[in-house]
Amino acid sequence: MPKITPEALRADTDFIDRLTELRRDIHRHPETAFEEFRTSDIVAQRLTDMGIEIHRGLGGTGVVGTLKGNRPGQRVIALRADMDALHIEEQTGLPYASEVPGKMHACGHDGHTTMLLGAAELLAADPDFAGTVHFIFQPAEEGLGGARVMIEDGLFDLFPCDAVYGVHNAPKEPLGRVQTRTGSFMAAGDTWEVIFEGSGGHGAMPHMATDPTIPAGQFIASLAQIVSRQVPAADAAVISVGHIDAGDYGSPNIIPSRVVVRGTARSYRAPIRDTLERGIGAFAESCAAPYGVTARLIYTRRYPPLVNTAEEVQQAVAAATEVVGEDMVDPEAPRAGGSEDFSFMLEKVPGAYVMIGNGDGPDAVFVHTPKYDFNDALIPFGVSYWTNLVAKELGS
Repeated sequence: MPKITPEALRADTDFIDRLTELRRDIHRHPETAFEEFRTSDIVAQRLTDMGIEIHRGLGGTGVVGTLKGNRPGQRVIALRADMDALHIEEQTGLPYASEVPGKMHACGHDGHTTMLLGAAELLAADPDFAGTVHFIFQPAEEGLGGARVMIEDGLFDLFPCDAVYGVHNAPKEPLGRVQTRTGSFMAAGDTWEVIFEGSGGHGAMPHMATDPTIPAGQFIASLAQIVSRQVPAADAAVISVGHIDAGDYGSPNIIPSRVVVRGTARSYRAPIRDTLERGIGAFAESCAAPYGVTARLIYTRRYPPLVNTAEEVQQAVAAATEVVGEDMVDPEAPRAGGSEDFSFMLEKVPGAYVMIGNGDGPDAVFVHTPKYDFNDALIPFGVSYWTNLVAKELGS
């Protein structure tokens, strides 16, 4: 297969204009988790028009396209893009801004979908490779684990593969810069909730109450000690509080009987994940007991750590180097604190996940904010990366 560069793609203005129009159309019509009906219809129709065999229904709205190369080969790889949007009111003021109140593509999945469709179109037009490519268009990456659901629905039973690859845009990074690493690249993302319960009482007579606010406050103020004193310094972990609920705004003279504290826990290894869960529960109970209050932990393991495998990282780095040059590829990037449900796929199949710079420098608007927008200038870089990766994996 010939190497495809971003420069060559930009020269094909009709191709890039069509992809840009597609990306902005998807952006204008965002759909959140497991409701990507219009988006999956577009994906399925475009793949069908390319002559690519499709399968629908995994994860509800998931679409898988299968393309066999013209040359004999047994190796099978999968390329994955996510399709869902977020529950955010868009504030970009762009002419193609979201037309759906309270929803927007604030993470760039509109761009991810577009780049993979662009690569599929080029590969279908000239399938000069040995083996098979599955194009996985996944729903519900944002918090609801669409990758896990697709797997539970039989993704890798119906479409077994030797390697799986994923891409995400990276705002603030130079346009086209590729970052990845072998081993843990993104964190496990867990949600925890501690419920402190007492009797509550009159705020003027606390001696007649069992007050859960005191142990809850001590718990919140000292929570970071779990990481600083129970997690080895060579490891990394984060525990953060994101929600506190107690009492009623209209009754500040009442000591509440219940305080709920919720947050997130991030880690990169299974033993550290266990430490965080155990530590949060034990610490909450130790804060509560002296005050005659009970503390109950609900710990939900959501996304596992995203762990790249060495051979597939080498392939991804080689493909990226051909696209942007060695100086623009970081194969030992720092681990990211965010989580990604592509991690479920990597638990089943070897693979690699990379971040590609979305440009705009340190002042760029970050993902998951109401003024974020995917940079259309990234489209030719993403398409080039995907096609060159197929060439590396299946070119011989």
